Order: sequence, then C-alpha cells, then structure tokens
Amino acid sequence: MKTPVALLVGSVLVSSLVYGQATEATIDVAEKRTVIDSLCANLDREYMFPEIATKYIGALKNNLRAGLYDQITDPERFAQRVTQDLAGIHKDEHLVVRYDPEWVSGTTKRAERDEEAIARKQRQDRINNYGFQEIEILPGNIGYLRLGGFSYEYDAYEVAIAAMQFLANTDALIIDLRRNGGGSPEMVQFLCSYVLDNPRKHLNSFYYKEEEKTTQYWTYTYLPGKRLEKVDVYLLTSNSTFSAAEEFAYNLKNMKRATVVGEVTGGGAHDNRFLALNDRFMMSLPFARAENPITKANWEGVGVEPDVKVPTGIALETAEVLAIRRLAEREKDPRFKKTYEWVAETYDAQLNPVTVNVDVLKSYEGVYGPRRITFEDGSLFYQRDGQVRMKMIPLAEDYFMFRQIDSFRLKILREGDKVIGVEGYTVEGPTDRHLKDQ
Repeated sequence: MKTPVALLVGSVLVSSLVYGQATEATIDVAEKRTVIDSLCANLDREYMFPEIATKYIGALKNNLRAGLYDQITDPERFAQRVTQDLAGIHKDEHLVVRYDPEWVSGTTKRAERDEEAIARKQRQDRINNYGFQEIEILPGNIGYLRLGGFSYEYDAYEVAIAAMQFLANTDALIIDLRRNGGGSPEMVQFLCSYVLDNPRKHLNSFYYKEEEKTTQYWTYTYLPGKRLEKVDVYLLTSNSTFSAAEEFAYNLKNMKRATVVGEVTGGGAHDNRFLALNDRFMMSLPFARAENPITKANWEGVGVEPDVKVPTGIALETAEVLAIRRLAEREKDPRFKKTYEWVAETYDAQLNPVTVNVDVLKSYEGVYGPRRITFEDGSLFYQRDGQVRMKMIPLAEDYFMFRQIDSFRLKILREGDKVIGVEGYTVEGPTDRHLKDQ
C-alpha cells in the first residue's frame, strides 16, 4: 500500500461525487472500446491472480462484442455497469471503474496536483490526530483506543508511541476499529508490535504480480517505551472495518493474540492504485494481495469473522464485560478481585439494562438527611447537599449506580413495602445510612 495511493483516495472520491453527476455528458462506442481495452491491459499486466484476470478480460471483451453496452449513453452508468460486470465474475472490493474527468485531467499536471494533494492530506491527517481519535482508561483499568485509520504520515508514529504509552499500564485493552477504513500496512506493523513479544514475528506478506516479488511484514524487535504483550486485547469490528484495519484484526486473531468482537468486516485484502483509462475514465486497480503466514490466505471477499459476533452497536459493551469478567476470574488477590467484580456489575448493566417499575421508582422520592431523590421524565435523580445532581441507574430494583462516580452506589432500604432510608456503598461494602424524612 504505497503512499501516493492513499493520498489520492480522498480527492478521487470527492471529485467523483462532484464531477460524476454531469447531466449532459455522453459516451459513444469508440470511447467504450478504448476504456475496455485500457482496463483489460492494466488487468493483464498487474492483477495478482492471472487466471481471474483472464476471466475478467474475456468477459469484458465478449460483452463489448455482443453489444451489451450499446444502449448505455451515460458515462457514469457505463462505469457502474462495467464495475458490476467485473464483480459478477469475481468480487474484488478494490476493483472499481469510475467516470471522473476532473481527476483524469490532473494527470497532465500531476506533480503540481500531487504536491497540493499531499499538503491537503497531511493537514487533514493532523486535524484527525492521525487516526488516534479517542483514548481513555475505562473503569476496571481497561484501556480504550478508537482508531479511525492507519496513517501513512511520519508524524503519526509520535502519536502512536504516546498513545501506547498512555495505555501501557492497563490490565486489558480495547481497540475500536468499527469506523476504520484502512491505510498504512507499516502502521499496522508498528501497532501490532506493541501487543506482541520478542522474538519478532511474521505478521503478513504482500505479493506483487508485476514485479514478481513478495514484501514481508514482521514485528519490531525494538519499540520506544513499554510493550503490552501480556495484556488481553479486544478488537471491535463492523462491516465498515476495511483493508488495513482488517489486516490488523486478521493478524492478531490468527496469532491468538486478540479477541475480535462485533460484525464481519468488509472483505478488502488487496493493495490498489488509481490509474487513468482515457481522458475521462479512471480505475482503482488491485496490484498486490495479502498472504497470512499462518492461514496461507487472506480476508478478501469474506472479511474477518469475529470471535464474538454481536451487532456493532453493542460491541464495546460486550468487550467491556468480557474483559472485566476475565480479569475477575484470573485474579488471586481478594481485594482486586472484588474491585473487578464491582466494575463488572457496571458493565453488565450497560449491556443488559435493568428496568424498574415506574411506581416503584416514584416511591423512592424523598429527602434522606443530606440526600434528596427526585423523579423526573421516567428516571430517578440523586443529589447530596452541595454536590452535583446525578441520574440513578438501576443495577437491581433497589440498588443504583452513577455514571459520574463509579466508586459509589446507593441502596434503598425497606421494611416490608415501606421505604425507610438509603445506604451508601463502596467496593468495601456499606458506608453511611440515612433514614427517610417523614
């Protein structure tokens, strides 16, 4: 996955949206033949699977001779039809034909265009913090990293180092790839190295047809800072997880180093570049294929299958429960075990919310010494004198937690059907108690 390809992705997609909607443009038979011939030549020269390239080429030329494209006069529709025909032979998510005269016209002044595109892409990458979009230590000392992409930029490595060191003392690590469309295999290599130990390990290879060569990616022997090789790793995926993000998940899953939680990923395992086919059409051409040293295959067309398959909307909550439960099960120290189990109740409630009858909730309203409980819009709210008002989240019918303070909970005290007071709780057990004012 070469840098110029990545730098052009954004501009290609944008220009195809803006300029691909011209209403007056048409295409004639001669131009269709030129586009098909150019497309076939590129496939024959660079597509990684010669036998599939032969099928692509044969089908496209047969379609042209048979007049299957004769009735198409809209150039954008022609590009879509050719892409569909290619996918019908063999689905490759990176193989696409586009009508994009604006992009193609830039090839005549490519050096100037590339310089502008590179500067714009570098600025956008910096604004996006090179893909490191969110980082946090969650309750239970679980690290969370939301990774929006694998940046090619050199400055991204400083951010990666800082992020991994921020997370270095966590007991488990969740990396969120649900909105990650891919990027640099070198950044994949770098981040994989942080969760794997020495001696160095073979992560992945890319085979290139035109040059008849294979590039191997291995973990780094030396890394700045601390590795997390003993920390449990959980990777969140969706059907939008694609390309290099899939490689990251595929590598670590098959090395038994991470648990993948979420949905099957998009299924794009090939490296690609953008080429002009004539003065109005261009293509995304896959020119290299991934090969995993363990499976001797890749995720093209099938995606990465999760170890725990759940809808993407609850993947984080599911991973949190898995992580904290595993930590609690392994913990030998009674105090830390109790802490993990305390936090597990919080995560369980997020994944499987407890519902309490409205009439029961209303019965808890009142003043309890310095504490006050009110009912509003279907929920209870708690406030202690001079402190912030907080929503009460039920762990059970009479036991509540708070998002703002994970170390404190509140239990409702009853005598029969009558509410008589409240009692505060910490991980060590009950603390102070206050009776309900009459």
